[in-house]
Amino acid sequence: MTTKTNTTTAEQHDSMFDAVLARLDVAAKIYGLSDDVANILRNPQKQVKVSLPIMMDNGKVEVFEGFRTVHSTVLGPSKGGIRYAMDVNDDEVKALSAWMTFKCAVANLPYGGAKGGIKCDPRKMSVGELERLTKAYTTAMADVFGPSRDIPAPDMGTSGREMAWLVDAYNKVHRGNFPGVTTGKPVGMGGSLGRDAATGRGVMVSTLAALKKMNLDPKTVTCAVQGFGNVGSHAARLLNEQGMVICAIGDHTTTLWNEKGIDIQAALRYVKENGNVLKGFTGGVEIKPHELLTAKVDVLVPAALQNVITGEIALDIKAKLIVEGANGPTTPEADAILQEKGIVVVPDILANGGGVTVSYFEWVQNNYGYYWSEEEVNAKHDACMSNAFEHVWNNGKQYKTTMRIGAYITALMKVEFGIKAKGIY
Repeated sequence: MTTKTNTTTAEQHDSMFDAVLARLDVAAKIYGLSDDVANILRNPQKQVKVSLPIMMDNGKVEVFEGFRTVHSTVLGPSKGGIRYAMDVNDDEVKALSAWMTFKCAVANLPYGGAKGGIKCDPRKMSVGELERLTKAYTTAMADVFGPSRDIPAPDMGTSGREMAWLVDAYNKVHRGNFPGVTTGKPVGMGGSLGRDAATGRGVMVSTLAALKKMNLDPKTVTCAVQGFGNVGSHAARLLNEQGMVICAIGDHTTTLWNEKGIDIQAALRYVKENGNVLKGFTGGVEIKPHELLTAKVDVLVPAALQNVITGEIALDIKAKLIVEGANGPTTPEADAILQEKGIVVVPDILANGGGVTVSYFEWVQNNYGYYWSEEEVNAKHDACMSNAFEHVWNNGKQYKTTMRIGAYITALMKVEFGIKAKGIY
């Protein structure tokens, strides 16, 4: 086996958008995408940056940077979350907007891709400061957002609370009632049942589909889940309910290992009662975060941060299957190593597409003014995710490539059709 040894972080793609383009270029070459279409997709359709002066609780004014990138509206209004974090920047937002274009296309949704964010630390801000910031951002983006133009959603550092504020500000600017301007709203304010668990549920559906292709029984499989926030906790719970033994879990406070299996229900109760952190939970022995990634398990679910599976880490991974709950957890350098090792990777733009799928269902329900039961939402979600998995798997086999490139090819087929059908002027 020939692999890249001594792969360091410095050798990897420093730019998230460069990492997206690296995968796009590989898929475009294998698929035979025209240079014209590839050039369109390499350039976001719209990038907006705003300054947001906010009156803080101490009486002083602080100016925040806000971003929104619309990558594509070829297949429909753009769709993508809003994140509040200190490391939000142009490159990250641009990369995530492109991923959303491909993710929506893979899921066969009538959406393009977008992403937004505000450079701030929401944990150090009061509820009043966050509300003023969210409404200032919405007002600044009032001509970008719209139920038929660009539809935001929660992301890192935001939740249904911020989406409710966003709807309120947008409604006041446009003097009407537009619940479909955002998704991820609280249930009772136009939010959809089943939305909270949707991304984790998509990871579960993707994992079961991959295991079936690999002739592995979920009840005999062990798993490690990195991240125990919304995606990781729901994924761990749902996979455990399918009979899988979850041997390792971790968040930003601690990482735990239990060869006999962690009691996921007990972990969920602990996190709920202790400020949404795992620190202090006694259901396993503490290990280093990278040891979770290289643990002796059958399935690895990275559901935390991007670029955690580097070339060096990939060399030591023992899992047979990786299902990406996070956005961009695997570097392009690591991809090559994992492929050579024969490890199946269900890529992020497929595996974590459950969230945007149920967001689409929420938007449909908003437009109709009629709402479905959680059972109906879950059934529709599972059918969409299963169909998407089959398309990606089949394209990977047809073009003799990985599932990641198979997913990009699946997306490129759809977006290319949209571009050519609409024409270019």
